[in-house]
Amino acid sequence: MHELSVEQIGQRARMASRRLATLPTALKDAALAAIADELRRDSETILAANARDVADAEAAGLREALIDRLRLTPDRLAAIAADVEQVTRLPDPVGERFDAQTLPNGLRVHKRRVPLGVVGVIYEARPNVTVDVAALCLKTGNAVILRGGKETLRSNAALVAAIRRALQRLDLPDDAVQVIADADRERVLELLRLDRYVDMIIPRGGEGLHRFCREHATVPVITGGIGVCHMYVDASADIEKALPVIINAKVQRPSVCNALDTLLVHRAIAPRLLPPLGEELTRAGVEIRADDEARALFGPTARVVPATADDWGTEFLALILSLRVVDGLDAALEHIWRYSSGHTEAILTEDPAVAARFVAEVDSAAVMVNASTRFNDGGQLGLGAEVAISTQKLHARGPMALRELTTYKWIVEGDGHVRA
Repeated sequence: MHELSVEQIGQRARMASRRLATLPTALKDAALAAIADELRRDSETILAANARDVADAEAAGLREALIDRLRLTPDRLAAIAADVEQVTRLPDPVGERFDAQTLPNGLRVHKRRVPLGVVGVIYEARPNVTVDVAALCLKTGNAVILRGGKETLRSNAALVAAIRRALQRLDLPDDAVQVIADADRERVLELLRLDRYVDMIIPRGGEGLHRFCREHATVPVITGGIGVCHMYVDASADIEKALPVIINAKVQRPSVCNALDTLLVHRAIAPRLLPPLGEELTRAGVEIRADDEARALFGPTARVVPATADDWGTEFLALILSLRVVDGLDAALEHIWRYSSGHTEAILTEDPAVAARFVAEVDSAAVMVNASTRFNDGGQLGLGAEVAISTQKLHARGPMALRELTTYKWIVEGDGHVRA
């Protein structure tokens, strides 16, 4: 079959979105259940396509971390199918009424939550995103256009084919989920400028991808996912509680956006905190890039190197931590203000007044008090799932789950009302 142009994909997505917008929740959930079933049925084909992508990635010398994100296994594919079923158990925000009131003139007014329409998602070598995003968009009545990285072309094609078959089984428009299979970057530019048909673009990837989308899009873009995450250890912190929180934030999954990048330590607590912390971080394989004052306080076995100017404001996505000793809260806030990406910041303190000031003055999508930065995640915050984490302030901020894939319209009901 002749491959569709991006314009044609957009046209078809817009048509599909009209039908999706009015689907009842039960039918949307049935579609998701059918998708999970189809993924399991077609697992052999999907895994074979993914194996070819992985082999090409290895031959091209891609980093192991990237290859690991790309790789599907039987267990990972089964987990993806289970995640789709989990979405059926989440509440459907579409149709929700809110802010209802009756005006003095008798008009009855409320807002009703509705789908965005057509969502475009541009992402890198993560085939799980293909299914996660499709499921969340379908649950919220949105059509979606997917453009994954060139490393995942075969995997994405196989996954989307399974999703479309499931929609066809229920006589639903399979153009609700489409993938741009052409790896040429020109297709990304076309998608970014498809404002006639696409209502929102969500990029998921590195800073370069986000900048490219912001600079070239005529479609509204939700940016985020770039996490230069800070944690400040106050003088009042409980060291016994603080150590496992710091280790978790840095080590539990270092290659994700909500992993800790920079630790700021109050000068009064540094002599007691840094020796045991250095041992634990080194044992976990973390390289510590510390300022001169901090380096002098670590034990002889700690894996510590001098920090450079480039280590502040860097998202490492690896077992690397920059560390600075600061005079106190003012200095910590100043550092965060200068270097933060607005994603996630945390404070460890036993002083409620210090915590309250940190929460009030830090301007990030999520602020943690005595908790790991790793909790800035849709599933962890009770949303069930997420399509991305927004670090901007318009429309959505923080984890973007089902509600963030909707907008609203005003409903005004009268009885022959005319304006005076």
